[in-house]
Amino acid sequence: MEFTQQRTITITAALLLIAAVTQAIYTALYLTMPEISRAPLWGIEGFLFVMLAAFAGSALAQAKRLHLGWSAIAAAAVLNVVQVGVGLTMFGPFGDAAEADPSLAPLIGAVVAFSFMVYNAAKVLLALAAIVFGSARMSAGSKVLGGLTALVGAVALVSNALSMALGRSFSGELPIAGGTVVLATLLLALCLLGVKGED
Repeated sequence: MEFTQQRTITITAALLLIAAVTQAIYTALYLTMPEISRAPLWGIEGFLFVMLAAFAGSALAQAKRLHLGWSAIAAAAVLNVVQVGVGLTMFGPFGDAAEADPSLAPLIGAVVAFSFMVYNAAKVLLALAAIVFGSARMSAGSKVLGGLTALVGAVALVSNALSMALGRSFSGELPIAGGTVVLATLLLALCLLGVKGED
């Protein structure tokens, strides 16, 4: 099968749509059934982000414009793989060690903080991509979709940048950083579905 630029863009958009859905499912499980293991969902997301890195990187190599947006998606995917990897491989052992020896509790705190730092960095990049492609869709005539994507992307970028700088507690219990980036990812995917291959 030949992966033309148009096909690559479509697959990238589809992967972003699936990622937005998995993030919404993860959040719903976390809020309603926190006792259920979310490791299988993390594993699925890890695979999604590996494929997203490959296809967004391919789109970047073929693109004649909007390079910043494509590179932001590819870099975000790589960072998300790192973040998922930390969650899957380190949360359990460090949590068990802290439970066995309370003096080790700061270690699991540090691992979780690192994981969220990477998470927010990845989301800043996705938000940046939403601004780039949203602005491009506005210029192409899709004022509503493009404008909404760019606006939500800007809010997601600022909120996740603040989470990186100030920590997870900057917005209290309001999940503005995660919530806005899920919406931005969904809108970004919709914008990509309207991008022609030669763009």
